[in-house]
Amino acid sequence: MAGGKETPRQKMINLMYLIFIAMLALNMSKEVLAAFGIMNEKLEASNEKMVDSNDNYLANLDTKATEDPAKYADLYKNAQRIKEMSAEYYTYLAGLKAELMEGTEDPKDYAVMDKSDHLDEKFFQGDNLAEGGKEFMKRITDYRNNVSAIVPEGIKESVKTRFKTGDENGKVVKRDGSKQDWINYNYEGFPQVASLAKLTALQADVKATEESALKAMLEGELSSQVSLKNFATSLLGSKSAYYSGEKYDGKIIISKTDNSSTPVKADLTLDGRKLSEGSDYRLEAGGVKMLIGAGSPGDHEVKGTLYFQQDGNEIEVPVSNSFAVISKPNSALIAADKMNVVYRGVANPMSISIPGIPDNKVSASAPGLKKVSASKYIMNPQGGRTVKITASGTLPDGQRISTPAEFRIKDIPRPAGTVSKQDGTVKLPKSNLEIATIGAMLEDFDFDLNLAVSGFKFKVPGQPTVSVNGDKLNEMAKTALKRAKRGDVVQIFDVEAYITNNKTYKLKKVSPVIVELTN
Repeated sequence: MAGGKETPRQKMINLMYLIFIAMLALNMSKEVLAAFGIMNEKLEASNEKMVDSNDNYLANLDTKATEDPAKYADLYKNAQRIKEMSAEYYTYLAGLKAELMEGTEDPKDYAVMDKSDHLDEKFFQGDNLAEGGKEFMKRITDYRNNVSAIVPEGIKESVKTRFKTGDENGKVVKRDGSKQDWINYNYEGFPQVASLAKLTALQADVKATEESALKAMLEGELSSQVSLKNFATSLLGSKSAYYSGEKYDGKIIISKTDNSSTPVKADLTLDGRKLSEGSDYRLEAGGVKMLIGAGSPGDHEVKGTLYFQQDGNEIEVPVSNSFAVISKPNSALIAADKMNVVYRGVANPMSISIPGIPDNKVSASAPGLKKVSASKYIMNPQGGRTVKITASGTLPDGQRISTPAEFRIKDIPRPAGTVSKQDGTVKLPKSNLEIATIGAMLEDFDFDLNLAVSGFKFKVPGQPTVSVNGDKLNEMAKTALKRAKRGDVVQIFDVEAYITNNKTYKLKKVSPVIVELTN
């Protein structure tokens, strides 16, 4: 980069770079805002559907209370209180949402809902909470405490968890280990559509709490009269994993979960390896609790026999099940849609994988592509303007898939000539220029390439142009420099540069360097 004051050219480059980053950020923010909007729509639709379900539970409790007051009258009163408190809190949240959306012309245009002004002004006042923020915290706390006090014992903790507002001091631990107030952590500085979705999510929690409370009150009393409380459901499919577009052929099965359905022993293997009770599995009511690790990506099979006691006889139940393991993601995939580019003349590192398929079952091919290890590849583009990379892999069910991706091939950009690592127009005394190293650099290039100079031309006003071999002034150039005067502009041009580890690649013409002599 140029030393001292930046040149107009450098300023323009920096400005274009900032505009480019801003455009990328704008594209990404629109996608994120749209995602929040879609989530909000789905939550609102779900909330509307739960209204009828909750009304039915309350109506059934009303009927039961009329038919059997001794068992259901108090339950019905508590259900009515929960219904009233939920309706009041739900309406308050709806009011906040209506305020939040005031002035929004199109409630579906999520891309413009990126401001956080409304809730920031309503909830916060400097480092303290505004009246709106205090009311918000009081509402959620009152609802949590009042509802959890009267719901059946089995769902008290779930109510407290749904409306938890941080630790005992109302704090939340951030990723960097510091603590922040719960309301600031969840609502300060968020885009309008994100806050809208969060308020709708709170409404969904209200509806879910109302449903679980009413359901527990109704079914809790019924379950005490029948043995269905000892049964549970699970899904049984023909395979452990399905792909988008496939038809799910599983079915819901019901099984007993009391002591009468506890196996007396088990003989199990995982991928042919015998499992041990205690370390690999545990016998419990309703079956066997597996304690094994998921293992490496791929399909795994559990086989063997469970043994039950029935009428004094030992009954054998065969086991033959499988499950699939896929690699755990450790980072998000964020890509600029127009940036599928590889550069000619450099080794372009690439990561190629297919979700759900182990790396050893994935292959990739393209001219100039070489596998390094696992999912890591190196691409050295050949001729042409584009290259197509095809990744192929085999799914657990044996199906083979192949996905192509096209990349543009670009040449390394034009290097800039440098004097003592300064480019453009620089000011130097003659003594410094005499011993300076002439070089070349790539500004804002994604790869750190080592460039060297094999020659250049040197021009002093009033003196013949001198051709120089190497990267320093020769004697003829130094003689010409000695005849220059203070304020003279010396030109260094036709710089011949090359990549030290790839001399066969022909770089674009190097831009000249202008040196103004200061003595």
